[in-house]
Amino acid sequence: MTPRLTAVFFPCVFIIAGCSQGDANSVNNEETAEALAPPEETGVLEVATRNGSTTYYLDRHENPSGPEYSLIRQFAKSKGWEVNWTMHESTAAVLEALESGNTHIAAAGLTHLPSRTEHFVRGPAHTEIIEQLVCHRDMRPMPRTPDAMAGVGITVTAEASYVETLDRLAREHEGIEFSEDENRTTEILLSDVAEQSIDCTVADSNIVQVMRRHFPHLEVAMNLNTGNNLGWYLPTGSESLAGTARQWMNSPAGDEAIGYMESRYYAYIGEFDFVDLRALNRRISDRLPNFIERFDQAEATTGMPADLLAALSYQESHWDPSAVSPTGVRGIMMLTQNTAQSLGVTNRLDPAAAIDGGARYLADRHRRLPDTIPEPDRTFLALASYNIGRGHLLDARQLARELGKNPDSWDDMKEVLPLKADKRYYPSTRYGYARGYEPVHYVQRIRNYRDVISASFE
Repeated sequence: MTPRLTAVFFPCVFIIAGCSQGDANSVNNEETAEALAPPEETGVLEVATRNGSTTYYLDRHENPSGPEYSLIRQFAKSKGWEVNWTMHESTAAVLEALESGNTHIAAAGLTHLPSRTEHFVRGPAHTEIIEQLVCHRDMRPMPRTPDAMAGVGITVTAEASYVETLDRLAREHEGIEFSEDENRTTEILLSDVAEQSIDCTVADSNIVQVMRRHFPHLEVAMNLNTGNNLGWYLPTGSESLAGTARQWMNSPAGDEAIGYMESRYYAYIGEFDFVDLRALNRRISDRLPNFIERFDQAEATTGMPADLLAALSYQESHWDPSAVSPTGVRGIMMLTQNTAQSLGVTNRLDPAAAIDGGARYLADRHRRLPDTIPEPDRTFLALASYNIGRGHLLDARQLARELGKNPDSWDDMKEVLPLKADKRYYPSTRYGYARGYEPVHYVQRIRNYRDVISASFE
């Protein structure tokens, strides 16, 4: 095998940081001195993780979020346990916590590997991923085959599953070399690729999917395997707890939790559009600073989150206060003449008035929905109402009931709304035909934009 290059170490920096203290989901950064009692005895599940967009982070309101957080929270809730999170700086540190026995479960986006299963107890799997070689899109030539990886500078996070993959490729193809970095996470290495400070890195496809929206110049050069499972690991001797976790994950409750996790964090991320996201990132620097204060003021007035309003506004006008559509809607929030009049907005081209009016209109769409609809579904339905109109949304909600769907679930309503354009269904609705597929794409784009924009409001 070609010798591995010596890793170059950098100070650890988090793109998405987050550690919180709370009764049910607290974070502890100190090692547990004594062997852990099982959660059945203490009522507390000790979980090791790392900060990252696909694991655990704090959102702009300092609330815990992330795919691993979501699944662990539902698992613990089903058992009546509290969760104590221990944050680690790297995958290597998470594996060290498993080795030491200072945690019940490691939930950190860990790939299930035979080499890891030899040392730890494998828990349930929850996500399928592909390992991908990621480079800057301007790199020439782009390494599209393993043979073309020879001479390419590749850096990966230490003790990640990618190390085994690259070791295998290095045995099979001459000239492949790579560095392991003990301090930089995969997310940081991807940002370094985007900034062209390193040539390429390897990342799981779900991480790439999220990060490319923030760094449009990242390009997938090639897939390095046909797929792996991400899941939980437990320390040696934890077979009983692992069995409990697998049983829950394979139950209807576990299926529902995985479905929610996928919908909340991944499913809405559509096809990657380099031009669109490059323009968004440019306008975040050039245009958004002129309106951030207005969006913050609108949040204070209406309760609608400022980053959500900014994402909606970008979808409507790309933050152009003078925007005018062929149908006559105008301004940074693209209000119709009738809507503006109902809101008391006399000049739709005045960004302060338009942002305030658009925020009040969205808040009204949100308020008129039943209080029993959970978030974030209620917000998504309010956005759909903003786009297609309240009457058509009510039609779609009634149609959902008739079809045995849940009108309070955005996942179900995504399937029903397009039926407002289907001649088999819309003639029986009160408001008739509507381009019901548009609000589905509308909400999807706003969710994508919001994820990228939200950092500007932190």
